[in-house]
Amino acid sequence: MRLLAAVLTIALLGISPVAHASQAFAGPSFPGQVRTVPTWRMHPATGTGDQISAPGYDDSSWLAIPARSTVMAGLLAKYPDYTRDLRGVDTSQFTVPWWYRRTFTSPATGHTFLRLNGGVISRGEVWLNGTLVGTPAGAYPRFEYDVTGLLRRGENALAIKAMPPDPFRDLTVSFLDWSPPAPDNNMGVWRDVSLANAGDVSLLEPRVLTTLTSDLQQATLTARTEVRNNTSRPVTATLLGTVDNRPLIQRVALQPNERKTITFRPLEVSQPRVWWPAQFGDQPMYRLSLTAITSGLSDHVSTDFGIREVTSSLNAQGARQFFVNGKPFVVRGGGWASDLFLRAQPGRLAGELRLARDMGLNTIRMEGKEEDHELLELADRYGIMLLPGWECCTKWEKYSTWTAEDHQVATDSIRAEAQRMVNHPSVLGFFIGSDNAAPADVEKSYVDTMRAADFPAPIIPSAANKATPILGKSGMKMDGPYWWIPPNYWYQNQLGGASGFASEIGSGPTIPELSTLQKYLTPQEIDDLWRNPTKPQYHLAKKEVFSTLAIFAEALSERYGPPTSLEDFLRKAQLANYEANRAQFEAYGRPPATGMIYWMANNAWPTLYWHLWSYDLATAGSYFGAMKALRPVHAQYSYNDRSILLANTGLQTTDVTVRVTAFALDGRVLSDQALPTTAQANSAHPILQVPAADETYLLRLLVTQNGREIDRNVYWLSTSDDKPDFTNSTWWYTPTTAYADFTALQNLPKATVQTDIHGQDLVLRNTSTTVALAVRADLPGAHWSDNYVTLWPGETVTLHADRPAHGTVITGFNL
Repeated sequence: MRLLAAVLTIALLGISPVAHASQAFAGPSFPGQVRTVPTWRMHPATGTGDQISAPGYDDSSWLAIPARSTVMAGLLAKYPDYTRDLRGVDTSQFTVPWWYRRTFTSPATGHTFLRLNGGVISRGEVWLNGTLVGTPAGAYPRFEYDVTGLLRRGENALAIKAMPPDPFRDLTVSFLDWSPPAPDNNMGVWRDVSLANAGDVSLLEPRVLTTLTSDLQQATLTARTEVRNNTSRPVTATLLGTVDNRPLIQRVALQPNERKTITFRPLEVSQPRVWWPAQFGDQPMYRLSLTAITSGLSDHVSTDFGIREVTSSLNAQGARQFFVNGKPFVVRGGGWASDLFLRAQPGRLAGELRLARDMGLNTIRMEGKEEDHELLELADRYGIMLLPGWECCTKWEKYSTWTAEDHQVATDSIRAEAQRMVNHPSVLGFFIGSDNAAPADVEKSYVDTMRAADFPAPIIPSAANKATPILGKSGMKMDGPYWWIPPNYWYQNQLGGASGFASEIGSGPTIPELSTLQKYLTPQEIDDLWRNPTKPQYHLAKKEVFSTLAIFAEALSERYGPPTSLEDFLRKAQLANYEANRAQFEAYGRPPATGMIYWMANNAWPTLYWHLWSYDLATAGSYFGAMKALRPVHAQYSYNDRSILLANTGLQTTDVTVRVTAFALDGRVLSDQALPTTAQANSAHPILQVPAADETYLLRLLVTQNGREIDRNVYWLSTSDDKPDFTNSTWWYTPTTAYADFTALQNLPKATVQTDIHGQDLVLRNTSTTVALAVRADLPGAHWSDNYVTLWPGETVTLHADRPAHGTVITGFNL
């Protein structure tokens, strides 16, 4: 009867919701309940910890901030123009420690534990009711303190002191040349702080290990949890649980204060609901629920997990190849940037993950910006794979400077991240090194710790071409480029060319449309984009090689003609970004490439480079060029040999017809071929070749299935080729000694396009006698199924928006 009552208590009460900022905060009152600190008061360090954490201390003049706020995030209300310029922020205020303080009530029953679900940046002091509880160090380690004896009935006070960080002194979070540095170097409490209640026994780190048969018809599920005796006497507990409504039960005897790993009898599941990346299938999730019973309810935990297997190996060329549920998985992903101030923004994260999913991006790489639980949960839901790991170029890879404490912080950090990720099917692997590889002792510590945590995905020694004693060769390359190069650069096997697995590469400048530029740049900065491209831009990088648009502007002028106005610069920039990003993703979708991370998917702060969508989540040519390349079934042109490839990113083979038509700029048909063929599952293969032309021309590729258009792709091509100069390549780009000639596009006659709106559908019809090039549908806040589309006379294309399309404005290269 007591067991039934305990289970009913959990079912009825569950985990209490987080209090709103305006509500009083109460600690947990029954076993299994976890309460998260909802808000803080924050102030520069004055007074001592015993004074600040006294329940009667007056903090009414302190700044009220949300939970998970770095100091700068808490202060942002003081800097309303921070997206334009951070140079006006007084950085002297961050050279001293800051206090975080919160009062709460507690019923003071059972055992209560204070949990830091991430570290304090860079290090801190934790005080409760006048007593020093702990001194956490590092951004990522998790900490738990038994505060049962310190709690009082009535008001309690928690205070955390955060020390100023230095990314070259501390194992913390930084942004290098991704953006301006956060003025406070991300000092503060950046992850949840919570209070958990338990009885004599606590349940910790619940997880499920999954294995699949090769035919995916059977799965073995093995549940594990850590069990801890919270008392100084022997305790016997009964563990009850379910996995997908199938029961688990086990009794465990614990010595005083003992902690054990408990493994339940494996469960065999027939016809499992297998989790897949979005391009391969659905994303079903299962749930593990566990309850510990001693003399009554002692603790309760639950977690979601997915059934999938991820493996990787080196192929015959020595490149890293991933497999998901036994299927080859070619990574076409993007680098991830957290918010510059590490703010908790679940709604924004969801918006960014939807953009990634809708464009067809299948992976996100996090280089030392591991985000919080929301990103993991969203990636699970949307079917986007994650490649987390540590960052380069800071204390994380200055191994020769590590102290004994640094080794411990690093080990605790990787333990915390492995435990956080263990149940998430979206995790594809973990880079324990970025630009370098860990020395043998660090590698062993990392690998042993991750395996002890049951980390279920490949551990990779480095994102660069490095090797370590235990893990061997990385199978990665990191040879650039990071700045402008022409589309045909990707169609060769030197440096960043499309072979192997490139962990971070891209063509640099990505220019937003005017409506986005006006949010972040001054009128003078906008004018300088085309009038003074050699002038350093604040919204580029401080690093000299990335500080101006000079290289991009030269290529734009040589290839498309010198800009005559801001409007002319922007329309040409969108064509350049579109063709560059499409070529990169298309090239890396063909053998012998096994993977590529575009540098980058998003920005920590508004910039003019390295993004697929801009900081305000607006999409421009860079986004839609990549989206075009990532269509599920897609016909694409090869810049090296004029071949047409048919790519299929799904697991279903399908019959289609591909039509390839070359048009002169005056509308003459230069060549026209149609081929019924088969799009083989999860592959890309050549199907035909385009005849050479002796003038600038447009190439249209159409894929139809049962008469319905499923892919439309248009190229502008030149009789002269761009010529990369590989002999003078640097780590960041390859110079171009001659350029393709698209200047004839400037002479296209003006086109007219008729629009028809039906709810969320926008129907475009070219009613003129000339081509309408790169037609753009612009509706503030809307996300489109396609954009920058090209229509021949009489052609109709339908675009779908995620909201009613009324009010859409149509622009285009020659409208």
